[in-house]
Amino acid sequence: MFLSDFDYELPENLIAQVPLPNRTDSRLLHLTPKGIDHEQFPDLLKHLRAGDLLVLNDTQVVKARLHGEKDSGGLAEVLLERVVVLDANAKDGSTFTSHHALCQVRVSKALQPGRFLHFAGQKVECVGREGEFYLLKFPQPVFEFLERHGELPLPPYIDREGDNAISEFDEARYQTVFANSPGAVAAPTAGLHFSPELLAAAKDRGVEVAYVTLHVGAGTFQPVRVNDVSEHQMHREYYAISDDAVAAIEQTKQRGGRVVAVGTTVIRTLESAAQVAGRVTAGGSETRLFIQPGFEFKVVDALVTNFHLPKSTLLMLVCAFAGFEPMIAAYKVAVDEGYRFFSYGDAMFIER
Repeated sequence: MFLSDFDYELPENLIAQVPLPNRTDSRLLHLTPKGIDHEQFPDLLKHLRAGDLLVLNDTQVVKARLHGEKDSGGLAEVLLERVVVLDANAKDGSTFTSHHALCQVRVSKALQPGRFLHFAGQKVECVGREGEFYLLKFPQPVFEFLERHGELPLPPYIDREGDNAISEFDEARYQTVFANSPGAVAAPTAGLHFSPELLAAAKDRGVEVAYVTLHVGAGTFQPVRVNDVSEHQMHREYYAISDDAVAAIEQTKQRGGRVVAVGTTVIRTLESAAQVAGRVTAGGSETRLFIQPGFEFKVVDALVTNFHLPKSTLLMLVCAFAGFEPMIAAYKVAVDEGYRFFSYGDAMFIER
């Protein structure tokens, strides 16, 4: 398939710039093989069945953006991609620790190994490069440094001016209520619609809940630069699945329940883990899984997701899940009906 197959026209006014007053206020487009229904997000409860399993991504967004300057005096902007931790006893002699991270760096002239960036009097060393990312060494554990000197990295399509660029409201709402594992540079946005009360109501209906972790990297916002989408190379993202989550998935399958992924990050986590053995196994790894039409899903039965950017790998994923033609048609309906798009936008519930 070609990149142009996944394009659609989106009026700029439909890109949500701020969250709605309450997490559950969003609309819900319900897509099934029978057609489309227009609902509100709490209506999701009536579509979940006793014995189903909601799987949520508990990653926590960190203050992943830094503003500083080079040791030569020029301005520098850094955006974390992922922390790099390698075994000090590795055969190649690598001694990377939690002080090292791969980052996007915006500077007027490419950084060379051994040069420094300065942030509030603290020095960060450029160690080298890995593709488009710089390997940086921080003076303390990366997450501690970012918490002290960084800021929340809102997505590039949230375009605000002046003092309203990032608010305390964002720091609360661009984070799920179940965020528990620091490491993401972007929120798993399907999870933003859930309140503690809605999760409790789901459990009261006999729906079980399990958590996995996938740390969303800055690469999620990188455009696809090839026309033949089969040639696209995905960025790496770290994921982890616990023994409890594996047991919950296996028990759900055995009793005939559905595994309901909350977000494309959960799909990538579960389907990545199932690629080798055909079933989900516990542990942590990195994934570059690219899900596009024709992909065979082994784990996930239904999906809660937001609306995704034109020509994005996330749109390709949901087209693979629901079918290309039904999904493209659903996006046209969503535009015509004035749904709100992207991170702070409305949601879909897709039943295959």
